[in-house]
Amino acid sequence: MPDLEGPQSFPWQGGHMVWECSEYDLAAEVEDVDFEDEGAEGPDGEAWETEDDEGLEDGMEAQDDSEVTFSLHSASVFCVSLDPKTNTLAVTGGEDDKAFVWRLSDGELLFECTGHKDSVTCASFSHDSVFVATGDMSGLIKVWRVDNKEEVWSFEVGDLEWMEWHPQAHVLLAGTADGNSWMWKIPSGDCKTFQGPPCPATCGKILPDGKRAVVGYEDGTMRIWDLKQGTSLHVLKGQDGHQDPLTCVASNQDGSLILTGSVDCHAKLVNSATGKVVCVFKMESVAPKATASEGEEAESNSVESLGFCNVMPLAAVGYLDGTLAIYDLSTQSLRHKCQHESGIVQLLWEENSAVVYTCSLDGAVRLWDARSGKMISEYRGHSAEILDFTVNKDASIVVTTSGDHQAKVFCVQRPDR
Repeated sequence: MPDLEGPQSFPWQGGHMVWECSEYDLAAEVEDVDFEDEGAEGPDGEAWETEDDEGLEDGMEAQDDSEVTFSLHSASVFCVSLDPKTNTLAVTGGEDDKAFVWRLSDGELLFECTGHKDSVTCASFSHDSVFVATGDMSGLIKVWRVDNKEEVWSFEVGDLEWMEWHPQAHVLLAGTADGNSWMWKIPSGDCKTFQGPPCPATCGKILPDGKRAVVGYEDGTMRIWDLKQGTSLHVLKGQDGHQDPLTCVASNQDGSLILTGSVDCHAKLVNSATGKVVCVFKMESVAPKATASEGEEAESNSVESLGFCNVMPLAAVGYLDGTLAIYDLSTQSLRHKCQHESGIVQLLWEENSAVVYTCSLDGAVRLWDARSGKMISEYRGHSAEILDFTVNKDASIVVTTSGDHQAKVFCVQRPDR
């Protein structure tokens, strides 16, 4: 499946401006945000359904476990993010060139992020929920203030691959198809670029220290950048890199380890301080596929998503063939293989437990106990593939987006809590 967010999603020539990543004075910029504001303006505010209303038109409805459905998009919904401060707001972006900020509790529209002319593939809130950024495939990025719903900044880059906020500051990082990564202070727009190889910067992630970022490229290389200096600290290429484009990157909680995933079906564990590959996780085929006859393409596989567990030395890797692999980092070995009937699009770990969530092309969200490898529960409601999802802080709510033009809110019921 195409990597719609590039990632997920995420090269550089130092600019003339020098500023400390760790020294932004955030206090001056942060104001109280009233998330329970007047609610939606106009008739658009009614474009949501609760579970009781769904499916009444055709008199029949497939299983729908969701609590709220957001239906304002008129095409596939590619991305979703929750506001980190209160986890009460969602932003979604779609193939209809639109992005909306809406309330999780009832699906009510707060405002539309207007002005995009191409599919909105990236949308997320700043660390303190003061700003929301939206980016479309053509490279137009816009930032809005959440409290007054006003656009405060916009910029146009090359074709956008991924975008993410700095974890501690009003700083935005994005990667583009020309191999550059860009960094801006918001709302001033002070800018740095980081020059990568002459191919798309397919994925990126700011490390938890806020001073470095890891960026993966279509040529199989990976770079760790110093955000302040604008210099490359480590380059992994050749044997240390991947043989095919990178699809995703992740770091553990303290940023000491990085995982990179690729179309080559390998996941590489990297020491971020030394830039050395610690080990390579390779997935052999689950079952021998019938040999493709002439003119037929053999089934492809790739790493689509990966992440670290915060409470145990485990990592999860999700593959396009539907395999969820749980690896034990202490022994560098495969611990469990959890099979899905269709490709995994994305996975996320619960913040404080060894539970991993997956969403897949069959439209379901599943929770897995990484200790036993057993599925805990499954949630359905979409009539097409899930394209993105996110989990709130206390792991009580999952929000999904789909090719069925809808976003859905699921309440996670866990008997053990």
